[in-house]
Amino acid sequence: MTAELEYSLPPAIRRISGAFRRFGWISFWAQIVLGVIASLALIFAIASVSSRTASPDPGAGAGLFFTTIGQVAVFVGAFWAYRYTRIGRLLRSADDAKRPKPKAAIRILKIGLFISLGGMLLTLIGAEATVGALLAKALSQPQGAAVFGAGSSVSQYVQPLDIFIIQANTNILLAHFVGLVFTLWTLNSLDNT
Repeated sequence: MTAELEYSLPPAIRRISGAFRRFGWISFWAQIVLGVIASLALIFAIASVSSRTASPDPGAGAGLFFTTIGQVAVFVGAFWAYRYTRIGRLLRSADDAKRPKPKAAIRILKIGLFISLGGMLLTLIGAEATVGALLAKALSQPQGAAVFGAGSSVSQYVQPLDIFIIQANTNILLAHFVGLVFTLWTLNSLDNT
C-alpha cells in the first residue's frame, strides 16, 4: 500500500515531504543536544553568580537573563522543528484534504525563522552584556592581584566559572544557527518546485 501511495503522489510533493521530515529531524536533534549542553553550562553559571557573596555585576545579571530567554527559545525552536516532521508526514497523506496547503507550509517555516532569529537576537544581547561585565572586571583588577591576592574580594576578579556564561551563549547561538540553516534549507526545497 505504501509503494502504491508513493507512486500516486507527485514527485514534487514527495521531495518536499522528504525535506520537511529529514531537515526537521536533523534540526530537532541538533537543537536538543546543543540546548541540553547549554542548559548545563547555564546552570553552572547561575550557581556561580548566585553563590558569590559580593554584589553581582549588573551586566552579568542582564546577560544571564537574556541568555536564559534565548535558551528557552532554543527548546521552542526544537519543538517547532519537530512540527516540521509532522508536516512532512501530512504531506504524504493520500487524502488531499489532510495535506497542508503551500501557504500554510511556508507560514510554518517563517514562524520557525522568527523563533530562531528572535532567540539569536536575545542571546546576542545577553552575550554583549556578559562580555561587557567580564571586560569591566578584567580591566578593573590590578596586575597580578588575582595571583598574589590584593586583600579584596575574589568575586571582583574574572573567575573560570564566569566562562560558563560565554560557553552557554556560544552553544545557544549555534543551536539557533542550526535551526535557521535547516529551516532555510527546507524553505529552499519549496522554492525549487
